Amino acid sequence: MKPDRARVIVSQRFFDEAAIRLLEGAGCEVVQADLPAGQADGDLSHDQLVAMLDGADGWIVGHARVTRELLAALPQLQIVSRRGVGYERVDTAAAKQLGKVVCIAAGGNDASVADHTIALMLAVGHRFRETQTNMIGGDWSIVTGTDLFRKTVGIVGLGRIGRSLVQRLGGFETRILVTTPTPDPDFAGRTGVEYTDLDTLLRESDYVSLHAPLTPETRFLIDADALARMKPGAVLINAARGGLVDDAALLDALLAGRIAGAGLDTFVSEADPEYRAISQRLIELPNVIATPHAAASTREGLERTNLVAAQCVVSVLTGKDPPPRCVVADGRRRL
Repeated sequence: MKPDRARVIVSQRFFDEAAIRLLEGAGCEVVQADLPAGQADGDLSHDQLVAMLDGADGWIVGHARVTRELLAALPQLQIVSRRGVGYERVDTAAAKQLGKVVCIAAGGNDASVADHTIALMLAVGHRFRETQTNMIGGDWSIVTGTDLFRKTVGIVGLGRIGRSLVQRLGGFETRILVTTPTPDPDFAGRTGVEYTDLDTLLRESDYVSLHAPLTPETRFLIDADALARMKPGAVLINAARGGLVDDAALLDALLAGRIAGAGLDTFVSEADPEYRAISQRLIELPNVIATPHAAASTREGLERTNLVAAQCVVSVLTGKDPPPRCVVADGRRRL
């Protein structure tokens, strides 16, 4: 049975017509939040979110904090659907206890983030920023960089994005080291990746790329001690989650020349404003390539994740099950 004009609030920008048509075709009223210029849903207060979501049955959310208090204030809300794959800002335990469903757009942005990761590796390794800055200043002398070709790449975390990265790295004939809590021998047999511990990965890798979720166990996984174990000429890439890296320690390591450079799409300051000055100093360094948590934000990637997020909303509001890989909490099931 189709919902009787269920109300779906979209608090993400760049929500395209195909996803809107899918929701409206299922009988939903789609309301796109009117966010002030330069503001995202993660900037809204609890009271602003409650006012925005009043009467909503479904919510397609970006980076807002979905707290127990917020969910309790929205009894009509059935599903929170993230247009993305991280969900550390959602209280999934509270959602389940309150009978709500939380979904992620699994599989929608893997290719985009993997492509972005390769771009960061190449840009830092080939010193694109330093070279162009010099040229703008009139200095056209050649600055020598380093190849990705036949280097050792360490991947921390082997989910969908990590596996997509492995596929792309094959063309560069890299040696790939992987640390993951759940090694997959079949995947290693097909791709040639080598499973190892974090210490070995840090010690032997020319490029270290993070693709782990942010949990209490992985917070500041790359700290001053970890950075000290990396090769002096190594490059660190974080296109996963701010908080996996202690950005203050990274700044110190880069200023001291302990590693060669970094490609950063995520920062601790996204969740902790006290790190804002650290982020600013990092992005000003000539051997850092920085993007504003934009790895998944290609036109194609957004179209894919919009559709997955919308499909999850429709499934829940019509009493069906979303794809299992997308469900991170389902309070409809009582054991």
